[in-house]
Amino acid sequence: MAGEIVLGALAPHPPHLVYAENPEQNEAFAEGGWETLRWGYQRLARKLKNLDYDVMVVFTPHWQTYIGTHFLGLPHFKSKSVDPVFPNLFRFNYDLTVDVELAEAMHDEAAAAGIITKMMKNPDFRVDYGTIVSCHLLNPTWDKPIVTISSNRNTHYYSAEVMNEQSAALGRACRKAIEESGKKVVLVSSHSLSHRHFTTEAPLPEDMSREHIYNHSNYVWDMKLIEMMREGKMKEVVDILPEYTEQTIAETDAGAFTWMMSALGYPEYPAEIYGYQSVIGTGNLVASWDPNEQTRELVL
Repeated sequence: MAGEIVLGALAPHPPHLVYAENPEQNEAFAEGGWETLRWGYQRLARKLKNLDYDVMVVFTPHWQTYIGTHFLGLPHFKSKSVDPVFPNLFRFNYDLTVDVELAEAMHDEAAAAGIITKMMKNPDFRVDYGTIVSCHLLNPTWDKPIVTISSNRNTHYYSAEVMNEQSAALGRACRKAIEESGKKVVLVSSHSLSHRHFTTEAPLPEDMSREHIYNHSNYVWDMKLIEMMREGKMKEVVDILPEYTEQTIAETDAGAFTWMMSALGYPEYPAEIYGYQSVIGTGNLVASWDPNEQTRELVL
């Protein structure tokens, strides 16, 4: 039986969201905060609980590789993840399982397409917080294996246009590997939208009276993208990502969103919107793309 992508999720990874949830794995304690995003995540997590899938494939901006695209290549990783910018908020003890078979299939398919690839087989490798935050908020029970894909920094080496082309090629390769695997897969694009952020932190990070988008221009850009997502214009969204990325310093610079849209075949159906809110000035959207017309719904 052919494998398939059963859902694509845009899953931002501010560590603040895990901090605010107070899970047992995280050492910091919060009094709440960023409820619009957290409640949206909880709604999407419930959808995933009712979805039949085998593995979650995550493309993260915070595993940055400068030579090629890397994939986690061992069945188990366990350690502590400390956010380098917010160690006061995020000190997370993770214990996760990797679907190495699917990771290797994606690696091989990408390599066959001419993309430089590598399997990460260092048992002491620390999994990045982007992977951990997105996976935890989508599936807090951690009862599904994952595959993590690194971000090859084409935007920085070349341009956002080159990033779009390379990420689209990777998306096509991953889709082919998934179809040949026979597995049902959820794709996760782990990043914010606009990404200009404050350079100072409030005395109490979860003080919501201090939280707002960095500037109105970024807000307008984010809303334009969300409007196009609602209208099912995903090819058009990807086409304007280079300009959007430059204007808003967006985290779309990593290529995750282009990768996911390419793998999904640039959906022409509306996205499911679960929530938009600022975190330290950045614009964050929780959304999903459901290829199944029977289970697709208008959330917000």
